[in-house]
Amino acid sequence: MASLLNISHNFGTLSLARQCCISTLKTSRALHVSQSRHDLVAPPDPVSHMRPILYDNPPSQIPAQYLRHPYSLSEFKTESSDNRCDHELQFKLLRQQLDSLHQDFWLDSNTRFYSAKEVILSSLPKNATVRDKEEALSVFLKQWVVQENERTDAYTAEWRSRNVELIQMGARVEYHRLKTRLAKFFKRQDAA
Repeated sequence: MASLLNISHNFGTLSLARQCCISTLKTSRALHVSQSRHDLVAPPDPVSHMRPILYDNPPSQIPAQYLRHPYSLSEFKTESSDNRCDHELQFKLLRQQLDSLHQDFWLDSNTRFYSAKEVILSSLPKNATVRDKEEALSVFLKQWVVQENERTDAYTAEWRSRNVELIQMGARVEYHRLKTRLAKFFKRQDAA
């Protein structure tokens, strides 16, 4: 009789554990059919060596009038320019433009570098030793750094100024999000 009660108690515990497990499975789905919403980092580009970002909002989701628009959204100060959506859109566009600038610069720079390096190596005689190749590459690299210095400095200055602008826009977006959340919170408090 005691063993029968013990078995009954074990089945009761098992049943309770099963119900708990089933309710957990109902609340957390194993299969998500909705598209995940976060940015991804792709493998490095073979030439630029930059890892492109695959944004959660591809250009097809950005309204057509903002793609390849010749003006910055900041040039148009309207009543709706303080709207959080406008700031978020401008932030996304600035971020993608900065990434394009970065990718394009290094793609162009590395393409030219590899071409020039190949020309230097192909200009050496067939019987050139490893030391001859190293010396030719050493001279080439020194000339390359001097030749590209002005161009790289201009890129770095542009990249830094755009980064500062992007950080400021990101702060503005977060400020508007916080302001919206606080407004909703206080509205709920007043209603209660």
